[in-house]
Amino acid sequence: MYLLLLFQILQSVLRELYACPISCSCTYDGTGLSELVQCSDSKMSSVPINVPSDTVRLRLEKTQISRVPRAAFYNLSELRFLWLTYNSITTVHPSSFVNLKALRELRLDGNFLASFPWEGLRDMPRLQTLGLHNNRLSSLPAHASVFLPNITYLDLSSNRLTTLPLEMLDLWFPLLDKGQAQRRILGLQDNPWICDCQISMLMSLSMSLGSPVVLMDQLLICSRAVGQSTILLTPVQFSHCMRPSIQPAATRVISPLGSNVILRCDATGYPTPALAWIKTSAYTVMQDSPRVGVRWSIIILNGLSYEDAGEYRCQARNMAGISEALIKLKVVGVTSSSHLPKRKSVKTGAKASSKYRRPSKAGSLSVKDQQVRTNVTSSYLNREQLQSQTNTHMHIVIRQTGHNKCV
Repeated sequence: MYLLLLFQILQSVLRELYACPISCSCTYDGTGLSELVQCSDSKMSSVPINVPSDTVRLRLEKTQISRVPRAAFYNLSELRFLWLTYNSITTVHPSSFVNLKALRELRLDGNFLASFPWEGLRDMPRLQTLGLHNNRLSSLPAHASVFLPNITYLDLSSNRLTTLPLEMLDLWFPLLDKGQAQRRILGLQDNPWICDCQISMLMSLSMSLGSPVVLMDQLLICSRAVGQSTILLTPVQFSHCMRPSIQPAATRVISPLGSNVILRCDATGYPTPALAWIKTSAYTVMQDSPRVGVRWSIIILNGLSYEDAGEYRCQARNMAGISEALIKLKVVGVTSSSHLPKRKSVKTGAKASSKYRRPSKAGSLSVKDQQVRTNVTSSYLNREQLQSQTNTHMHIVIRQTGHNKCV
């Protein structure tokens, strides 16, 4: 009797657990598990909470759902495909996708999203496809690149995007020393892009042989400026963008304690790079380049102390990338004045050579001895002068004509 009652209770629980939500249709596989749950009721205004926990695919389409709340799909740990397309969604909570560790594909096409919680992608470590087509996204934040390394299909087409952050180009087109880049498909068309170096480099790199990025549509429409008509970008109209290249006046500088030193670096690139100096030990920006269009920068270090010694980095940055040069400064103590070397004494005696003669008077030298001493002194002074010139050159004191301050 008790066993029969327990069996009936278990059946009731299973029916409730695997019941298909109202206004939805469910498709089951051969074992009775929910393969697909599809909800397309135009009157539905919230995400259903009684979706079977074993659902693999969930589609909520053409409803009046306007927001996706916190932990909306927490019980669907087996979910692999989630479509929330062509609804009225304006808000997605950052924790909406908690516990979706098996999710492979997320689509939010055709909604009214002005922003997307990119940090929420951390809850979907296996996500590879993200569709945000036909929304109202106006910006793609730089921090989004942190959460997109595993995304191989990203559709941002038909939004209101105008610029791409540099971090996205670094993610999609990593440097060669970072290894083989993951191949990605990007949808960026139908956005009012501003024709800058980011877009130019994206177009140029995506068309190169073996590019890790494939654009769904290679012709992007860009705005010349706010309020002006748009133009169609073609390869001929690309701006010539070049990542910065930086060259310091010296990479190693040695200077005495208390002296003054000027460090300088020059940069090339398009657009003109912005320059900054960074003290490596403290990682603090010492100085930014204050003027637009200046391709060089200097810093002046007056009255050097031992604390000034260390590594300095001159950094150049533009829309196309970042470049740095390292300069090592060594501060040495003041050396005492040097003395002339002592002339070797010559033994006198019976076996001494006849060319060495004892002075005729105390404290005086012969003509030949005076000539020898003069030659030695002249040779030593020449060597001291050459060393002084070398040390002065090693200070690398470089000044722009008429300028003694950093620019």
